[in-house]
Amino acid sequence: MTPTTLEAMAASVPDGALVAMPPDNSLPSIALAKALVRRGARNLRLLGVPVAGFAADMLIGAGCVAEIETSAVSLGEAGFAPRFSAAVKAGTLRVRDCTCPAVHTMLQAAEKGVPFMPLRGLIGSDILAHRPDWKVIPNPYAEAGEDPIVLLPALQPDVAIFHAVMADAEGNVWLGRRRECATIAHASGRALVTVERVVPGNFLEDERLAPGTINATYVTEVAIAERGAQPVALLDEYGFDAAYVADYARMAKTEAGFAEWLAREVFSDRAAAAE
Repeated sequence: MTPTTLEAMAASVPDGALVAMPPDNSLPSIALAKALVRRGARNLRLLGVPVAGFAADMLIGAGCVAEIETSAVSLGEAGFAPRFSAAVKAGTLRVRDCTCPAVHTMLQAAEKGVPFMPLRGLIGSDILAHRPDWKVIPNPYAEAGEDPIVLLPALQPDVAIFHAVMADAEGNVWLGRRRECATIAHASGRALVTVERVVPGNFLEDERLAPGTINATYVTEVAIAERGAQPVALLDEYGFDAAYVADYARMAKTEAGFAEWLAREVFSDRAAAAE
């Protein structure tokens, strides 16, 4: 396997693509999100699996996103996602409200190659009124049409984007226990993965590493991006940079402050060189 470059990977994501991204407490690729901003990506449709965070807010603020489907967008302890909130108030972003179990269920249907999957727990909530693509039917195994259940359509993202500690020489990617990234890789048309490093060998031949590995069959491209998840924590590699996120949250409250942050952290020669 020959790794690609970060910028080439970003260039391979077409405008308008449905892009699946994991939450901040999993394995987001902040480096690739920044590369998409530099590329000037437009009209992306983001899928938070199951919630969205720092990378999504940055992409929204940079004008890269037309629509987002997720159960929440948040910066965690740093508070609300400021650019997401501003876009919703301005009416420039379409939001498809979802729930965490629903996101996983739709992806699992695509992963399994079936057109839909059932899910309990949605009946009685207001969300069904805003999701005409979700169908409530009688349980076909219940007597007299009792026990209604919701059917959710399979959802196949065009692209899955996430970061991982390492890939091997065969193109397999080790995730540890962050299995939501495996789900989006299996369900998506393409999986673009940034990693800290590429190492010799084959993870699938190692009993300790194989359970946390995505087979190269499901990995389209790998790019090396050291510290590519920062400011988010990456397993045992590095911790969460609370000060960085707090600074972002403060500056991104205004459009001018966000533009200043982008110039410093995304478009400057120093920022690009660091990735």
